[in-house]
Amino acid sequence: MKKYEVMYILNASLEDEKRVALIDSLHAIITDNGGKIEKVDDWGIREFAYEIEHMKKGYYVVTTFEADNETVKEFDRLMRINANVVRYMNIKLDEE
Repeated sequence: MKKYEVMYILNASLEDEKRVALIDSLHAIITDNGGKIEKVDDWGIREFAYEIEHMKKGYYVVTTFEADNETVKEFDRLMRINANVVRYMNIKLDEE
């Protein structure tokens, strides 16, 4: 398995319970497919540098995880179709 880091921005207007449930479901995509969450860094609500889809703020989360290629592909696919995910970027970390 390879190490990855994903930063994603959620819609800031989500209620706390729904936001926590969404974060848990996004992380479950990784763990249910054999991956392992290593670190979750919750940045909270931040203002955008420019307006995105008529929104000025978003809820930022950075997650480090280990997974295989199929898990990452499925995670990317589900992130793209989720309406509450404003933006995301998934990068592969260098092997040490």
